[in-house]
Amino acid sequence: MKPDEVIAARKAHFFPCTQHFYRNPPVLVSGLMQRVTDGEGKRYTDFFAGVSVVASGHCNPAIAEETARQVRTLQHTTTVYLTEPSARLARRMAELLPAYPRVFFCNSGSEANEGALVLARRHTKRRGFISLTESLHGRTSLTISVTGLSMWRTDPFPDSHVYFIPRPYEYGMDPAEAAERSLNALEDVLREAGDNIAAMIVEPIQGNGGMIVMPDGYLARAKRLLEQYGVLMIADEIQTGFGRTGRLLASEQLGVQADIVTMAKALGGGIPIGAFAATEEVAASLNSPSASTFGGNPVSAVTALAVLDYIEAKNLPERAARLGSALKLGLERLRAFYPRILSEVRGLGLMLGAELHADDPALGAAVVDRVLEEMKDRGFLIGKNGVSRNVLAFQPPLVIEASDIESMLEALDAVLGGIEQERIQAESPSGPRRADEGERQ
Repeated sequence: MKPDEVIAARKAHFFPCTQHFYRNPPVLVSGLMQRVTDGEGKRYTDFFAGVSVVASGHCNPAIAEETARQVRTLQHTTTVYLTEPSARLARRMAELLPAYPRVFFCNSGSEANEGALVLARRHTKRRGFISLTESLHGRTSLTISVTGLSMWRTDPFPDSHVYFIPRPYEYGMDPAEAAERSLNALEDVLREAGDNIAAMIVEPIQGNGGMIVMPDGYLARAKRLLEQYGVLMIADEIQTGFGRTGRLLASEQLGVQADIVTMAKALGGGIPIGAFAATEEVAASLNSPSASTFGGNPVSAVTALAVLDYIEAKNLPERAARLGSALKLGLERLRAFYPRILSEVRGLGLMLGAELHADDPALGAAVVDRVLEEMKDRGFLIGKNGVSRNVLAFQPPLVIEASDIESMLEALDAVLGGIEQERIQAESPSGPRRADEGERQ
């Protein structure tokens, strides 16, 4: 199908909430490691990875072969039957994440967060939750309720027992001041309603919120406050987990051990899987019969095991830290060269954001769309996020090469240079006259 045919089919049969990037979008038909190919044979280097999903690469042969073998062997059962793959995966994850020895497998990040919130309610026998403004935690009932980004709060009747506090960030504000403001608000909520609050849910890095990293010490201080009131902490590691930030878990990298951690995306490398894991004490509260029809099915479990093997064999967390430093340095250099366009660079490892025109977010959003379009035409796929969608998102497969980063930065330099040159010409007194003369000709 040609792009216009796919667009027509989507318009006719998808719900109207479904959108796509680009004025002239390609139809992607194949992928291998850090690259994808469209229906016309053009190749692109992927710097978005399906929003952090294919961290081990598109159709990674070492992983895909294990997936295909399992599909041909035993494709599906539920947890009411015994199978080896899910048991092996649970044991492997407990070895990798010893602070969280118990795990419940499901299908997605939304379902993992929903399960974690229910677990917190069961354990504390309380109803309420605390969340940060501009957060995103999913599209199920409770996860929409604890989501702070207005564009994703699509349920017109969210749960009313949710308390939002300011995230520890505001453009132009001193980071320490922003952290104190947030922690003070947290303490106020705990004093007012702590005996009704089950958990605080937090992303170590707010991905959709604009790549906002929780400041040094913030999570640990928040955890101490929560413990004073018997409130649990849920670390939402859906985007950050399994090496992207330079460690298996970003929450531990930022100095905190949560009570519950949620995971998805990179764990399956494109095969749907989600999980929430907890301490022995907290996990013991989920003790009435429960199941997930597809959670931990043989195909997803075998795939996840292959993903974990690959992460370990190739030391992807270390690779993400090293290459992420190079990418961040390159983006900072561009920021220094184009300060009127590129306002701020943020993130950890290979989860970085570059905010454009922070002082004029509407303009920034328009420029982001233009940058995405022109970078696509040059063979690079970049994402976007942020409250105003004015942040370029760099979340490539962790198998990206240093040469790919250099090539992307060169292309981005050229695109930003073209935008800057247009601005200079528009501001030049002779610019409009030349345009008028061109129109007269």
